[in-house]
Amino acid sequence: MNMVINEKAVTLKQILDTQRRDFNESPMPSLAVRIAQLKKLKAALLDNKTALQDALCADFGHRSLDDSLIADILPCINNINYTIKNLKKWMKPNRRHSGLLFMPAKLHVHYQPLGVIGIISPWNFPVMLSIGPLITAIAAGNRAMIKLSEFTPATNEQLTKVLSSVFDSQHVACVQGEADTAAAFSTLPFDHLLYTGSTTVGQKVMASAAKNLTPVTLELGGKSPVIIAEDMPIDMAVERLIYGKCLNAGQICVAPDYILVPKHKQQAFIDAYKQQFKQMYGEVKHNKDYTSIVNTRQFERLQSLLTDAQAKGAHIESANDEEIDTDTRKMPTQLITRVSNEMDISQDEIFGPLLPIMPYESLNEAIEYVNDRPRPLALYLMSLKKTTQQEVLTQTHSGGVCINETVFHVAADDAPFGGIGPSGMGHYHGKEGFLTFSHARTVLSRGKLNTGKFVHPPYGGKIGALILKIFLR
Repeated sequence: MNMVINEKAVTLKQILDTQRRDFNESPMPSLAVRIAQLKKLKAALLDNKTALQDALCADFGHRSLDDSLIADILPCINNINYTIKNLKKWMKPNRRHSGLLFMPAKLHVHYQPLGVIGIISPWNFPVMLSIGPLITAIAAGNRAMIKLSEFTPATNEQLTKVLSSVFDSQHVACVQGEADTAAAFSTLPFDHLLYTGSTTVGQKVMASAAKNLTPVTLELGGKSPVIIAEDMPIDMAVERLIYGKCLNAGQICVAPDYILVPKHKQQAFIDAYKQQFKQMYGEVKHNKDYTSIVNTRQFERLQSLLTDAQAKGAHIESANDEEIDTDTRKMPTQLITRVSNEMDISQDEIFGPLLPIMPYESLNEAIEYVNDRPRPLALYLMSLKKTTQQEVLTQTHSGGVCINETVFHVAADDAPFGGIGPSGMGHYHGKEGFLTFSHARTVLSRGKLNTGKFVHPPYGGKIGALILKIFLR
């Protein structure tokens, strides 16, 4: 089964049409069929996990094998296990109350596959962010086309190998190509389109989808803050957030983007971060546990953010006092103080190992700072006080929240993941993914007895008048 599609030989629209015809021939795959597909996908991922790790390492220049296993492959396996366990319950028609007005009648909601799902995946977690949406699309009974990132060619090769061992191209097709291919992909009349990536491109994807009235789920990014409350011990705060900042060298949409810390604890935070970073990684240049910046383009973008910040008065120090290595593109966390709003680093999503540290005088000041900016994909609070936790939860908006933790909420299978406003639209993961890729179809049915005739014309009958009198009150 060959799934590597050459868009020059076969147009994207032809792939979509083929999948739609296949779907129309079997528009409601059984529970057994869906579970069998998911089990085969799980087995293929496990059989090829080493090859996927090696491919990811090749695409990044160097990527920690454990980063790939923990953050790319493991979430897919957990997601499949969770989905298989719960799919029968999700697929079961949901009985609803028809109400006295429509009795006797039965009312159910049936969850029907949408058809063909388009998935546009990014380069930072190319396995999880391709396979993850696919799992829920398959669980919901759909076909899928996946546009893989042009920046991860080695991983793409392995992904197509994995998927071709489970599905033929009429069921799941992988598409490769540059930005023009992605643009063409987003114009296709899918039954649903899921895009993961930058807010700027997300706006273009949504505009393209709107021409076909294609529903979209946008998983974007933005600047996810960490608020360290006055009561939180600094060493504990750093311990809880440092992994989320260092995983994949900070190239994560939900990575801590900036730190809001009580003014008198700023230096203590810097000292604690440097100490814990050195314990975790030491020198990063030759450390196999620390991931490189994915390519020259991203490396130069991060260097440009640093140059702009420094030129505008920022102070920058390396978390392990090691210079940034241009050859390996390995960049220890760069701790940035004296940050101003005029700096690009204050405006743009960082998506890398740069960490602005911003002091505040009161918790209200920190909350106002967050609320004055676009709503983030994630918000992180470091506090052990219930009253502080409640205050931040009720006074802020974000796609998700972690209290005394970072990034791990993304891996929670039994909870939705999604952004709000500029950080995204819609949800997926687990049951919410199943619902996103399903149509909730209302089915009302009657038997031989038809009470509806009592409200038919000609109006003015006694029974009709009584019905109106009972319910119009």
